[in-house]
Amino acid sequence: MIDDFLAADAGNLTEVEAAVRAAAAAEIMPRYRQLATHEIVQKSGPHDLVTAADRRAEEHLTASLTRLLPGSAVVGEEAVHADPSVYDALGEDAPVWIVDPVDGTRQFVHGEPGFCTLVALAHRGEVLASWTYAPALGEMAIAVRGRGATLNGTPMHSGSPVAGAVLRVAMSHPDYTSDAQKRALLGLRTEGIEARPCGSAGLEYLAVARGAQDAVAFNWELAWDHAAGLLLVAEAGGTQATLAGVPYRITGGNALPFTAARDAATAEAVLTALRTGTSASGPSGA
Repeated sequence: MIDDFLAADAGNLTEVEAAVRAAAAAEIMPRYRQLATHEIVQKSGPHDLVTAADRRAEEHLTASLTRLLPGSAVVGEEAVHADPSVYDALGEDAPVWIVDPVDGTRQFVHGEPGFCTLVALAHRGEVLASWTYAPALGEMAIAVRGRGATLNGTPMHSGSPVAGAVLRVAMSHPDYTSDAQKRALLGLRTEGIEARPCGSAGLEYLAVARGAQDAVAFNWELAWDHAAGLLLVAEAGGTQATLAGVPYRITGGNALPFTAARDAATAEAVLTALRTGTSASGPSGA
């Protein structure tokens, strides 16, 4: 079923792209810079926000994506917040759509353009296709396993940093990290690496895939933030690994932090720095 759906001549990938664009056009962009106070709600704290755009866009995508692929499930950020057991679908046999309706909600709330919609299609723990759509920037990045990555229809290649250049790395934002996690990430504050707090995770992955940034380093593993971007980087020629030196798994249980980078040498340099920070923080990163 899934192979037929992903076949290059089936037209389904184009329909998914259209569904992502339609959800953004109907539910996100009409609220961009137009949010009322009652449309913004805190979840776990002041830096964990949800808006009417997040909820309505996820509902829109859930309906349209499962209609395109009957029998599939949806693991969406807002659905999991309401019912954590929804996340278990990642380990089950049905194809799964992994959805972050507005990645970069803080930027969206502040009226900034640095947000995107992330959709990935996975089966039995493997991400097979992904869509990263930044409607305010007019950018649509698509990746299909084994078939490369494109940005607005043009193939993307991550390339490699210039030899000896300082590595540009986006890392987990301090607002979203514990004290122990902050200490672990301090390993990136080293010679040869220029680290900064990340914005939208999806757009940070896109920057790596297009060669505008050298790597990312994150210490949380929720699949809706990472599935789409990790495939995008891989299909653009990049690589990724967790602190244990093995690939990130969407089903969880990863050794954190992890990185995605333009090439293997960059990934290893970032992991070496992260291991230094983690070691300084204690055996469990605490």
